[in-house]
Amino acid sequence: MKIKDIDVKSVMTRSNLPVSDFSVNTYIGCEHACKYCYASFMKRFTNHPEPWGEFVDIKHWPDIKNASKYAGKEAFFGSATDCYQPCEKEYKRTRKLLEELKGSGIRLSIATKSDLVLRDLDLIRTFPKARVSFSINTLDEEFKDEMDAAVSIKRRLAAMKEIYDAGIETTCFISPIFPGITDPIEIIEAAKDRCNLVWLENLNLRGDYRVRILDWIHENHPELDSLYKEIYSTKSRQYWIDLDDRIRAYTAKENMLYLRDDDGHRADFGKPPVVVNYFYHEEVKKSAKKGKV
Repeated sequence: MKIKDIDVKSVMTRSNLPVSDFSVNTYIGCEHACKYCYASFMKRFTNHPEPWGEFVDIKHWPDIKNASKYAGKEAFFGSATDCYQPCEKEYKRTRKLLEELKGSGIRLSIATKSDLVLRDLDLIRTFPKARVSFSINTLDEEFKDEMDAAVSIKRRLAAMKEIYDAGIETTCFISPIFPGITDPIEIIEAAKDRCNLVWLENLNLRGDYRVRILDWIHENHPELDSLYKEIYSTKSRQYWIDLDDRIRAYTAKENMLYLRDDDGHRADFGKPPVVVNYFYHEEVKKSAKKGKV
């Protein structure tokens, strides 16, 4: 792993995401090396010859002197890297930022695949309406190991439970859903007693990882070749429509609220968890531009 220090003008970046005002990435690059990582495009801006997943730049920024200017805003930690990847244990850049923002009134939304986030519960619980999201797209540890180098699904679910029991909003982010492999209902069943919210996101194949994923599917699940061709070459939505119907029937049976897109981004959640479908990215972007989220 190639690790180096870099200086940046600010770690708080204005966001064009519909779910936050600021994107926060305390590192560039990610040790989790997810095969399907949409953020791998960042490599071309880094001058790193190493493959994505084999380098991390440690960000250093000027101290935030007037954190109160962020009051009422929302920051999304982990839009292009995991702020709790293994190197955070040593470098503590995420913890430093939380210390700087403490008492500012900013809201936090943290996305991670790591149980290292438990270390910072003392700080996270001081922020208004903080939320911690764990990405889980399988209960099969072997498939997990094929796709990423993050901690086990068992550890993610255990951390989710601990944070949920601490009274902090938790999200089970079922993403990306691999057609024919990921069973969202199986994952909801495993997580429904430890989260307030479930997000569902389909596998989008674009950029340099498209070929990588399709090659992996062909080598390991050739019986799915025709399905992936139908979805990703002919652009059929039928698989997602059918899955949407299946999840809608399941949530109705379980008395769970089932929403489309960002209708449920910042509501008050209770039990059972609210399930939000993000299958149709183009529609999410359009609704964001119209100010609907």
